[in-house]
Amino acid sequence: MSLVVSTGMISLNHTGISHTIFHFLGIPGLEDQHVWISIPFFISYVIALLGNSLLICIILTKHSLHEPMYLFLCMLAGADVVLSTCTVPQALAIFWFRAGEISLDRCITQFFIIHCTFISESGILLVMAFDRYIAICYPLRYTTILTHALIGKIGVTIFLRSFCMIFPIIFLLKRLTFCQNKIIPHTYCEHIGLAKYACNDISVNIWYGLFVIVSTVVLDVLLIFVSYLLILHAVFHMPSRDARHKALNTCGSHVCIIVLFYGPAIFTTLTQRFGRHIPPHIHILLANVCILVPPMLNPIIYGIKTKQIREQVVHIFFPKQK
Repeated sequence: MSLVVSTGMISLNHTGISHTIFHFLGIPGLEDQHVWISIPFFISYVIALLGNSLLICIILTKHSLHEPMYLFLCMLAGADVVLSTCTVPQALAIFWFRAGEISLDRCITQFFIIHCTFISESGILLVMAFDRYIAICYPLRYTTILTHALIGKIGVTIFLRSFCMIFPIIFLLKRLTFCQNKIIPHTYCEHIGLAKYACNDISVNIWYGLFVIVSTVVLDVLLIFVSYLLILHAVFHMPSRDARHKALNTCGSHVCIIVLFYGPAIFTTLTQRFGRHIPPHIHILLANVCILVPPMLNPIIYGIKTKQIREQVVHIFFPKQK
């Protein structure tokens, strides 16, 4: 991709600075520990890949699990596979082989997939909260409201929302002239992390990035909160204690997933905003936790806390005990 270079940048061209190739540093300051750091990355990725793939196979092949809750869970597992596969193998290549070189177009593509998937997961968590609200507040109409046709439309809407929100950022990045440092102190590409190496004004990138976060992730969190307020209101008006316990138990797995997904992301954002004295490698490690932990633990949590999935897993690995 050709980039327009202003007259003032001619001297920079003579220095040999590349405008289309970048190099990942990995975890800055911990380069000599990359081999050891790669071990939890590799283990987390294997668990995430196997766990989510198994979850998808179980849900798709067992007709008894073709219920709204499990179909949404299948979507979440698919998003987890995409998110971890888009980031972890590259990080391992950096740690093991020092293969940190990446083209601008590939970097933008990676950023696009990561951000689309992250926003999609947020949307899936929102509709899973809506699913629990319908199941608890309108149990007799549950299957008639959440039909397979509606679930399919919800899945398409989640994807289109993510795509339409992130797609303009491609053009916001393409318009920039990258003339500063080509060393990226990270393991994957981020929007502002890449834009800050441009010599243009990136105010539009910053404001649009903020708009995307507020109109998707922040809005999703608020709607999830409202959903659970309505759920709690309905639960505590149930006459039977057993009914209340059963209703809350069905929400347990989803609440754990919400905490795992939004918790590290919020903590990372706060440390980047207020933790000016925190070493850079801590920021990078926290950013990777947001990518590593949820895809690894999501299938484990649902496998442990959901009886139907647990029974299918036991049947697969220990058929004689079924």
